[in-house]
Amino acid sequence: MKIRWTHLTTFLISGSLLAGAGPALSARGAGTVYTESNASTGNQVLVFHRAGDGSLTPAGAVASGGMGTGAPLASQGAVAMGGDGDWLFAVNAGSDSISSFRVHDGGLVLADTAGSGGTTPVSIAVSGHLLYVLNQGGTGNIAGFWVGDRGELQMIPGSTRALNSTSASAEEIGFSPDQSSLVVSEKATQTLDIYKVKAHGLVTGPTAHPSSGAGPYGFTFTGRDELLVTEAAASAVSSYDLDHGDLALVSPSVPSDGAAPCWIAATPDGRFAYAANAHIGTIAGFSVGREGALTFLGLTTTASIPLLDLAATRDYLYALAEGTNQILEYRVTKDGGLTEIGHEGSIPASAAGLVAQ
Repeated sequence: MKIRWTHLTTFLISGSLLAGAGPALSARGAGTVYTESNASTGNQVLVFHRAGDGSLTPAGAVASGGMGTGAPLASQGAVAMGGDGDWLFAVNAGSDSISSFRVHDGGLVLADTAGSGGTTPVSIAVSGHLLYVLNQGGTGNIAGFWVGDRGELQMIPGSTRALNSTSASAEEIGFSPDQSSLVVSEKATQTLDIYKVKAHGLVTGPTAHPSSGAGPYGFTFTGRDELLVTEAAASAVSSYDLDHGDLALVSPSVPSDGAAPCWIAATPDGRFAYAANAHIGTIAGFSVGREGALTFLGLTTTASIPLLDLAATRDYLYALAEGTNQILEYRVTKDGGLTEIGHEGSIPASAAGLVAQ
C-alpha cells in the first residue's frame, strides 16, 4: 500500500474546527503547543497558540473520540506530530485506541480513531506515512499503522511485535532520524530495545541493549545517530551513537543534579538538551557536543513538583507541570540557559504528552 502526505488546502467551514484556528500564524517564530487531557470521561487534545515571544494562549480543545485514564501516563510521546506538521496524533490510553487530527493554522479536526493493537497505548512514533504505537499494558507490545492522505489509520498486518520483556514498564517509542530503527525504552528491565525497520512498514527484533544507568525512561535524538536517554533511577542522562541498529555508548550517566529525570527534549539544532527532574521540580540543562557528548550546564528551578514532559522549539522550551497544573514557558539563551517567560494554565492534573511547533 502506497500512501503519501499531501499539502492541505481545504478550508474549514464554521463548526468543523473544534479548536478555533484564530489568526494565521504568520508572525516570525509563532507556532502551536499541544497536550492531551487524558481525561477518563473523554480525552481531548488541548491547543495553545504560541506567539513570537514564546508566550502561550489557549485556543480550544478537540475531542479525540477515545478515553484517557484520568491520571498522568508517566510516558513520553503521548502526542506526536507528523507530515511536516500537517498532522497530530494522540493516544487514548483508557480505551486502547489512537487518534489522528488534521492541523490547519494551529487548529485541529479529528480525522480517525482506531484500536491500538494492544492495551494501554502510551507513546506514538511517526515517520512519514508510517506510525508505530507502544502499548504498555498487559504483556506490552508495539503495533504499526499506515496513515492515509486523509489521516485514516490502517493497521499493518503482521506489524505487532512483543517487547523484550513481559514486565518491561516501557515508557517511549521513537524512530531514528534515518528511519532505519525503532527504539523503545524499558525502565524495569534497564534496556533499550532496537527494532530494525524493513519493507512494507514491518520491523524485526527487538535487540535488547543494556542501559548505561538504571531506569531508562524518555529519550530524544539530536542528530542522525545521537540518542539521549534519561535514567530515572540513576538521576542521570546518557548519550549513545545509534548506527543502523548498533548502539554505542558515548557519554555514560552524566548526573542531572536532581531526582528522577524522566522527560527530555532537545533544541532542533541539537546544541542543547533539557531533562525534567520530576521529583524535585528542576530542569537540567546539557550542551551536546561532538557525536552526542554531554556536558552538564546547570539547573533551572520551577515551582512545580512533580514536573512532567518537555517540548522544545528553536528558541523556547515548555514544561508540563503537574504540580501547578500549568505549562511553563522559557526562552532558550545563546549559551543554553533558560529565562522564564511565564506560564499558562489551568491544565488538567491528568494531562499527558507535550509537543511544540
